[in-house]
Amino acid sequence: MQDMTSSISSSKKDESYVKVSPNTVGSGDERPAGFMRNFINSFRRGREVDVRRETDAEDGTTAKMKKSIKTRHLLMITLGTGIGTGLLVGNGSALAKAGPAGLILGYAVSSAMLYIIVEAAGELGICYSGMTGNYTAYSSLLVDPAMGFSVSWVYCIQWMTVFPLQLVTAAMIIEYWTSINPDIFVAIIYAVIVFINLFGAKGYAEAEFFFNLCKVLMIIGFVILGIIINCGGAGNSGYIGDKYWHEPRPFMNGFKGVCFVFCYAAFAYGGIEVMVLSASEQENPRKSISSACKKVIYRILLIYLLTTTIVCFLVPANHPSLASSDSRASPFVIAVSYHGVKVVPDIINAVILIAVVSVGNSSLYSAPRLLLSLAEQGYAPKIFTYIDRQGRPLPAFLVAMLFGLLAFLAASPAKNDVFTWLLAISGLSQMFIWMSICLSHIRFRDAMKAQGRSMGEVGYKSKTGYWGSWLAVVTAILILIAQFWVAISPVETSGVDARSFFQSYLAFPILLVAYFGYKIYHRDWRVCIPASEIDLISHRQIFDEDELKQEDLEWKLKLKSSPLWVRIYHFWC
Repeated sequence: MQDMTSSISSSKKDESYVKVSPNTVGSGDERPAGFMRNFINSFRRGREVDVRRETDAEDGTTAKMKKSIKTRHLLMITLGTGIGTGLLVGNGSALAKAGPAGLILGYAVSSAMLYIIVEAAGELGICYSGMTGNYTAYSSLLVDPAMGFSVSWVYCIQWMTVFPLQLVTAAMIIEYWTSINPDIFVAIIYAVIVFINLFGAKGYAEAEFFFNLCKVLMIIGFVILGIIINCGGAGNSGYIGDKYWHEPRPFMNGFKGVCFVFCYAAFAYGGIEVMVLSASEQENPRKSISSACKKVIYRILLIYLLTTTIVCFLVPANHPSLASSDSRASPFVIAVSYHGVKVVPDIINAVILIAVVSVGNSSLYSAPRLLLSLAEQGYAPKIFTYIDRQGRPLPAFLVAMLFGLLAFLAASPAKNDVFTWLLAISGLSQMFIWMSICLSHIRFRDAMKAQGRSMGEVGYKSKTGYWGSWLAVVTAILILIAQFWVAISPVETSGVDARSFFQSYLAFPILLVAYFGYKIYHRDWRVCIPASEIDLISHRQIFDEDELKQEDLEWKLKLKSSPLWVRIYHFWC
């Protein structure tokens, strides 16, 4: 899986034959390295020679996952991951409930919090780049094992359920064009996603590069077309301007409408932390994550805030289609079709389908690695620590595949109820994991200070710092309170709705049961690990401060001698 830089001097015989040891195939003879033999052998348990060792400077910790995600993959994953049903479809409901001004305000607050989270995740991701599972293990190591156990399990369940949910969503989108039995399309898409992930991190990265490229190109095209439509250059509506900010009104349902947006914004931004999950599989984590954190700013401004603003100028908040639940409710489709533009709505719908497949692909990639991380921390059966020669967590992968079979309920009359409750289980887990990242970052900084260690040995430092993480935690708590309010008393209703509450907040009692269950079983009643007792040696990559300074100096000198466009690119990216 690692991008090989093997010697060119290997002989033709070495290229055509492999030495097979008796304990792997059963013979010590040289045999032709056929495709099928190599494919079958790739599922065997990985040996020491099959994995790239990542040795810690102080304790010799090794990382089992192969590094095969390149910088170009990470760039496109960072830009495109998260451009899914939350942004492309879910924003329709948010616009109807909050109005254009409420929608943009809710996204602006969520965006500020998200940038802080990504910076904190970047710092921890560099420090613990060899730790499989990364941020799901941070809280166990830096905050409290009970918190790590509960958050990790809720988050793992989320990604396990996202896979079948996306398959069913894809089948529903295809119904935009045909009424054929949806299980047929579920089977096809299921097989495609499984096939992609059989190639491990490399297959995932290459597929996501293509999927996200399509999504980013669609977003660029939509921005250009949206501006032209608003100015009267396309469609049959003439000049629109800010008409839909006054008709019906900028804020729908007041402050409660804005609170409703927070829930959808968190859902839309979900998955951006996948770049940290894959940190142990990047060729150069320090440079890659540093660059990716910087690009998140552009993603937030251009992909989310800009497109949301254009939608608000093209779609009235009282448009009847915004209340439906299929791809026809996409504000992107409505923004074009409502003004008489032909063909383009079908193209946008096709990209929405690609986006859904992309999220399904990400879920099948992420869920097994989260389960692997749980097993390595002792929170799940040891069988899930098995990693084959291609770096695939095979037993965990099979469990995720079994969850995917739930998607064949797509043809069932009860599919809506089943998947509403499946989604309810994972409803808040995204916010919980974001909070745990910031709390882990806070405790990491506290421990570094308490134990007298220099921040100079940290490869990447969060630009928002210690207090930025505190701000993100407080913001997340306020959003959870707002979501509680909206869950117990939904928008446009005056009474209490118990069903709506549990569908929105079911993850919270599951989190509490896991947290206190761990506390009771282990009889550990500490709220958090004392800063002086936090282990800052194990798993952590400790950099030499002088070497980092020298490396940065050499990089600056190299940039000075580079062309102007190269210097401009590296300044911004």
